[in-house]
Amino acid sequence: MTWTVAPENHDSPVAAALWRAYYTEVSDRWYDVHEGRSTDPDELEREIAADTGDCLAPPDGVLLVARYEGEPAGTAGVRLTDPATAELKRVFLRKELRGRGGAPLLLAAAEDAARSLGARRMVLDTRHDLVEARALYARLGYAETPPHNDQPYAEHWFSKQLA
Repeated sequence: MTWTVAPENHDSPVAAALWRAYYTEVSDRWYDVHEGRSTDPDELEREIAADTGDCLAPPDGVLLVARYEGEPAGTAGVRLTDPATAELKRVFLRKELRGRGGAPLLLAAAEDAARSLGARRMVLDTRHDLVEARALYARLGYAETPPHNDQPYAEHWFSKQLA
């Protein structure tokens, strides 16, 4: 089975479909944990539309799309926060394709993209309930750090030096 990872325009139909899948999953998960329900459809549409992903556009950002057997399977975004630091955003693989080796390839490509933007360090934030993501980051050499932002849903912060 073949994985590929390549840059994609942040506003392409493929990027939009993967953003919708990502946001729906993490939003539904949060509401299920905290309120025992899924996301209100109007809220979902409002939040998806509010985050255009413009920060993942060149020259200071990039959106990568992973494909499995040629089909869009996931994303990882990188944006510079300062000349030496990149932030990892929108890391996502479709549920049915998890556990097949795509996540490490996607993160390696994101780290390469960050280096090509001049970054020497990658940072990210995630939530407490996203235990699989936290385990993946730790397995790939990311260390938990004090907060580097004040995002409303951020509960864990990670950093990795890029060689």
